[in-house]
Amino acid sequence: MNTDELEYVLMRAERRVLEIQTKLHRWARDDPHRRFSDLFNFVADPAFLLVAWVRVRGNKGARTAGVDGETAYYVETVRGVGNFLDGLRSSIKDRSFGPLPVRERMIPKAGGKKRRLGIATVTDRVVQAS
Repeated sequence: MNTDELEYVLMRAERRVLEIQTKLHRWARDDPHRRFSDLFNFVADPAFLLVAWVRVRGNKGARTAGVDGETAYYVETVRGVGNFLDGLRSSIKDRSFGPLPVRERMIPKAGGKKRRLGIATVTDRVVQAS
């Protein structure tokens, strides 16, 4: 796949996600008591996963690995983004997906104290962004 095709696919995915988000926003605004029971399908939607991947990949934290040791760069170069997203989608659809524990680091604060920082896996970050 050349880069022009990839950009076109991403542009279409972003447009689809924005259209769905706009509809959901409009429906929620028009009926504040409306319940949305089928949002699960959006998390597993290929367009939502692709847009989530691009957002996660573009974050500064993409260079940081979770407990599984995988970074966004590792997913791109070793696993392949298409294979990664397809596998993630199928695990979400068959409900076998489960988040892994976060990798914990202690971050220094002013005054000598430290606070905990949880680093989620790349897979978990994509699902959360989706």
